[in-house]
Amino acid sequence: MSIEYAIIVKNKTRLESLIERFNTKAQAKFYIESLGGDFDDYEVEHETFHASLNSLQTQLSRVVKNKTVERMYLPSFIFSEKNLIVVIGQDGLVANTAKYSRGCPMVAVNPDKNRYDGVLLPFDTIDFIGGVENVIRDQYPSKTMRFAEARLNDGQRLLAFNDLFIGPSSHTSARYKITYNQTTEEHSSSGLIISTPAGATGWMSSIFNMAYGITSVFEEDIQPKQPRLKDNELFFAVREPFKSIRTQTSITAGVIKSQHHLVLESLMPTSGIIFSDGIETDFLKFNSGSIATIGIAPETAILVTK
Repeated sequence: MSIEYAIIVKNKTRLESLIERFNTKAQAKFYIESLGGDFDDYEVEHETFHASLNSLQTQLSRVVKNKTVERMYLPSFIFSEKNLIVVIGQDGLVANTAKYSRGCPMVAVNPDKNRYDGVLLPFDTIDFIGGVENVIRDQYPSKTMRFAEARLNDGQRLLAFNDLFIGPSSHTSARYKITYNQTTEEHSSSGLIISTPAGATGWMSSIFNMAYGITSVFEEDIQPKQPRLKDNELFFAVREPFKSIRTQTSITAGVIKSQHHLVLESLMPTSGIIFSDGIETDFLKFNSGSIATIGIAPETAILVTK
């Protein structure tokens, strides 16, 4: 492998987004503090991130040519086999980048360990350069991450590194037919979450937390657990399924494996959507007549490890 360029992927800080909205830092500060918020936290977060980014860029420039790309431009950015990707930001940015990575190795850097959990961020600004050098030498440990895939009957498809959401675009009920393990029933619910192993500690974990919290009201000594999935498995959960004369609730959760799929047929005339990894603006319409087949995608992402 011959690496010609390292592509640094970053996102705007909350402070930068506020300044874009209110034109100046002073106006953003006035808005936050007039509502009783702590503007200092936005400033500290911004300064810490940019100190980490500057350190990363300086170190990287001594080793390989590089350029920086904002997350918002990822859908139109074309990575090549000569690229190494360095992601600096939150765990979610790794998920967003992975879908467009085209198999390029990703070195994921945590810019602020006091703020971000870093489940998908094995490196920091002190040790990431070792990971970069290992990739350049083509001798690096890595973890191959699988994607979830939603494929519609009209040929459209959407990948997810962490999770897929299928349901209504607003706080209304999703209506659909669900087929799993050769059983089909009609549902009215708040939608479904389909999680990959990488996403099991994210949105899906909140569903488990809610379920254990409710159960603990009626049963003592309930110990919360998180789903543990193999690389070739996905997990789905139906949110708030409602039982009625027309709708059933026997299919509420399950594991999707390579040889099995989950099939959903939309019964929503409007407002049905499918989006992935929390990016609601990048979605597929899922309205009446649409049939979505959920399974494991052939594509993979390569996350460099220590």
